[in-house]
This record gives sequence, C-alpha cells and structure tokens, in this order.
Amino acid sequence: MTDASPTRPSAAPLIVTTDLKKIYAMGPYKLEALAGVNLAFMPGEFAGLVGPSGSGKTTLLNIVGSLDVPTEGSALVMGRRIETLSHKEAARLRNRHIGFIFQTFNLLPVYSVYENVEFALLLLGDPPAVRRRKVMSALEWVRLADRAKSRPAQLSGGESQRVAIARAVVKRPELVLADEPTANLDAENSHNILDTMEKLNRELGTTFIFATHDAKVIEHLRRRITLVDGRVTADELVAPAAPAPSAEPPIPEARP
Repeated sequence: MTDASPTRPSAAPLIVTTDLKKIYAMGPYKLEALAGVNLAFMPGEFAGLVGPSGSGKTTLLNIVGSLDVPTEGSALVMGRRIETLSHKEAARLRNRHIGFIFQTFNLLPVYSVYENVEFALLLLGDPPAVRRRKVMSALEWVRLADRAKSRPAQLSGGESQRVAIARAVVKRPELVLADEPTANLDAENSHNILDTMEKLNRELGTTFIFATHDAKVIEHLRRRITLVDGRVTADELVAPAAPAPSAEPPIPEARP
C-alpha cells in the first residue's frame, strides 16, 4: 500500500523514513513490526502515530529516537542516518537533540525533582551555574519550581509527568518523542499535560511526535498518522505546524 502524505510547506524535513522495515525474530518465526514506512516530519509539527496496540507505533518512535535500528530501509533524523550510527554517535544524537517522555515517567526515586531534571544536562557537561538556570527555567515552565526539592514519591501522577516533560525539554531539543504520555493520568491531568506540550511546541518550536491510542491525545494533534500492522493507512494534516520560534522565546528564567 502506498503511504498517504498530506501537502506541506516546502522546507527541509526534520525526519524522513524511506521503505522502513523492522523484523523481529521469535524463534523460528518472524514478526514484521514495520512493513515499509515512508514518512516525513517537518520542524514544529505536533504529530501523532495512532492505531491499535501492536501496530508498530512504539517501534517507529524508537527508531526515530535512535534507540533501535531498522532491519531494512532508512531513517534520516536531523541529517543523520540512524542505521549507520555507532552506539556512541546514537547516544550523542539523543543527548543533544532529542527528548523522551514515557508513560511510566521513569523518574529516579532517590533523587529530587531538581536532580531528575538536571541529569540530562550532566550528560552534556554544562557548568553548575548554567545547569541551575536551565533546570529552574524548565521547572517554572511546567509550574513546578516550588517542588524542586521534592522526591518523586511526594508527587501526584500529573506532577510526575510534568517533571518528565521538564527533563525532556531542559536541553531545548529540536525533537521530543512521547510514548503514551497520558496512559496513567486522569482526564484533567491529561489535558493539563497536553496543554503544556502544545505551549512548548508553539512558543519554542519544539517538534513533538506521539505514539498513542488515547483519544484525549488524538484530539490535540495537528497531524494524525494511522498505523495498522506496520503500515501507514492514513496521514491527515489537521492544522499547520507551529511557526518558528523567535530568537528569544518567551520561556521564564529562573528567579534569583
């Protein structure tokens, strides 16, 4: 089946997948998780991979995020071909340019909120003063600066996910990948989280790609890509991508 592709403005894509396939060997059997996916994502998109469980959404997200490699085909992400990267090169791409948000939050329980968000910057080698400014700025952005010293066990589910968002965006990545980010949240917290991510997308120009079958997430998407049995069966552009951010985006700085 030929992948559907809506009309988009002429600009350099952030991501291009070409005849992307992923096959997992399960003893004598083979499972085709992706069956020739051709997609392009432009900077500033707020897009979602939707479809039933087992349709290939998470597999595609993992390849785009350089957590996995395709069996066949190509994934070009910010000018780098994922299938050719060494482990070190893939880690560098993730650390500098990609943020991840997962449904289980993945916060480190023995560290404070501040330390959980700071961890992403430690990998980049930022000096302490720069790390503090960036961490507190990100926490203010998700309205959790007053919980900087709290431990994850002291947070609600919605607060934990907001910490995960702060951790994903503290390094100002070009791309954030979110795998079922609202699965463990009630409707009110889900909408608050999605509003926060939409604001980041709109004001910072961060590209968001979701893997989800949650109706609450789907109604917020500006582009919906349906996967069934590892194939793209629909690609709907609901609204244009966010405009490019200004040179000084309106993100609050940390209070002294």
